[in-house]
Amino acid sequence: MVQTSNDILSLLEAEGAQAAKEAQRGVILQPGALGDCILTLPLVKVMTEALGLGGVDLVGHSEYIGILPGRSCVSSIRSIDSTELHRLFVEPAKFDLADRDPLINTFADYAWIVTFLGEPDGPFEQNLIFTANCSHSAEIITLSLKPPHDAAQHVAEHYVRQFARQSGLPQDRAGIAATEPLIRVTDADRERGLELLEQRDIDPSKRLVVIHPGSGGRHKCWHISNFLRIAQTLRDDGIEVLFLLGPAEVERFESIDKARLYGAARCVAHLSLSQVVDLLACTDAVVGNDSGVTHLAAGMGLRTLALFGPTDPALYKPIGPAVTVLRDPHDRFTRQPNPDLQKAVVEAILAPPSDGPMH
Repeated sequence: MVQTSNDILSLLEAEGAQAAKEAQRGVILQPGALGDCILTLPLVKVMTEALGLGGVDLVGHSEYIGILPGRSCVSSIRSIDSTELHRLFVEPAKFDLADRDPLINTFADYAWIVTFLGEPDGPFEQNLIFTANCSHSAEIITLSLKPPHDAAQHVAEHYVRQFARQSGLPQDRAGIAATEPLIRVTDADRERGLELLEQRDIDPSKRLVVIHPGSGGRHKCWHISNFLRIAQTLRDDGIEVLFLLGPAEVERFESIDKARLYGAARCVAHLSLSQVVDLLACTDAVVGNDSGVTHLAAGMGLRTLALFGPTDPALYKPIGPAVTVLRDPHDRFTRQPNPDLQKAVVEAILAPPSDGPMH
């Protein structure tokens, strides 16, 4: 069939419109910690795919989001400390922008701006709208970081459905799928992880379980004796165990507890987040509380055993294709051992995974 000049013109116009759409970008202002940032990734994916954007950037704390570009759907990042977002919290009547103001340049490239800072119709949102419109027309959407007290849906779904409702996106485009990892592991991650294991005399040919016994909140931390008992049971079964201690645990745990951990298995502390990714890339399973590291492990697609006490896993459970949630909602969660839950964790680790045996 011979194409007419009108057909060719229509095709070029359609291709041009599609290229223009894909050239549009989005940005999310996410001031939360590691877990919050990982639970924002489904929203990034929905924005990218449903809106046909050329990319979505993330503005947040660089120590939490620096691992995401190249491993996730986040295109690039910017440190929240490198911007002057605090200026947007003043009353709109007192807000002032100079010519070529850095704030204008911060948002000049974005057609969609999503913020977890401020409140709908509040000073931050009003000043953000004014700032963005100094250079172009942009869609501004403010989302709540925490779900309402009577929420029944997962917080990641809460983010996506808030966005869908405010943007006019059909609700059927707002689903959350946990069948694929949110964070891709690279060959370089694995190579660096093997080097970390070698430095600590851990045999990479043996099965390895990493236990992260801490969390940002004390009320989320399962009694340490539980983790010690699990480590001993796994080691008796020929499995390598490594305790991963973050800054909170190093500072919070008593000397006697740290001595018990070091006596039960190898321990590693003071790793950067990128080194944690490297280590987890060579790990068979991760056991941890409701913490950023547990969300990271789940997001990487690892077999993840997440221990929940007072927080509701229906709202905050990690997202991933191989997550098992175990919960003890009683007050004893932080105060005393739970042999039954210990046994359930060990059995879940030793059970053959659905996609084949652990290496």
